[in-house]
Amino acid sequence: MKVAVLGAGSWGTTFAQVFCDAGTPAVLYSRRQEIAKAITSQHENPEYLPGITLTPTLRATADAAEALDGAGLVAFAVPAQTLRANLADWAGLIPPDALLVNLIKGIELGTSLRMSEVIESVLGAARGRIAVVTGPNLAREIAGRQFTASVVACTDMTGAEALQRACHTSYFRPYTNTDVIGCELGGAVKNIIALAVGIAVAMGLGDNTKATLITRGLAEMARLGATLGAEPKTFAGLAGMGDLVATCSSPLSRNRTFGENLGRGMSVAEATVAMRQTAEGVESCSPVLELARRHRVEMPITEVVAAVMHDALPVTKAAALLASRSAKPEWYGP
Repeated sequence: MKVAVLGAGSWGTTFAQVFCDAGTPAVLYSRRQEIAKAITSQHENPEYLPGITLTPTLRATADAAEALDGAGLVAFAVPAQTLRANLADWAGLIPPDALLVNLIKGIELGTSLRMSEVIESVLGAARGRIAVVTGPNLAREIAGRQFTASVVACTDMTGAEALQRACHTSYFRPYTNTDVIGCELGGAVKNIIALAVGIAVAMGLGDNTKATLITRGLAEMARLGATLGAEPKTFAGLAGMGDLVATCSSPLSRNRTFGENLGRGMSVAEATVAMRQTAEGVESCSPVLELARRHRVEMPITEVVAAVMHDALPVTKAAALLASRSAKPEWYGP
């Protein structure tokens, strides 16, 4: 089965290599011709994964039609807020029976839709044709073939198992799941919590603060998920706690790095310029908060992060706002 991976950032490039290493031929689409040429001829993505030697079997192209021709599996790895427009451009090129795979961990501005819902909306695809990859997915580590486990989710177990076979390697172990809602929410909310952790770390706050943000962030994630119909066990696994710990703990995390830049005194605009790739939590915090308010779910960390990102709340006031919340039972209050 041929795979087309659309989006040649660090994660798209990495996952295209995972497919190749699993014995599944993959073609990577890059909108930039120079990156496509470097990947194919030099076996490196110098813009997003400098110093990593990619498998020689990975081929890249700047022609979306070429990448999609005959693909039985199509994976999307573009920034969340560009997915809808890109799908509109690609719709006529995507084979009608292909399994569609979301590699993006974000929520759409304006609609508060998860990425699989955007795919369903634009392409008119049945939910059973749309799968998700999530979990502790720090791209540079996986590109270097360091061991990790992840989740491949699809409402149709046949789709999840097909994706599992297509990407299972000696270093990348995918577990199947049918809880697409929980997997996508986990991937989106953990980015928001990582922003908060990054701010706290850069401000000199210690491990107790970091552990508090991670565990209470997990509570926020699980509360919203339960309200939206997710399986609670998902958040205790790789798509929830696993991804949250990796993203909040690693200096390779884009969202944590973005938060650290804010904690060191940069403005949101300055931190955005300093980043070479998208930190999805910056934009996703607003639609996640909209979902929470719509369903009357309290998410105080998300609320504070959204205020920092979009309402000019100074980071020095963010911790004080969280600390000033009234005391509640751990398991029965928000």
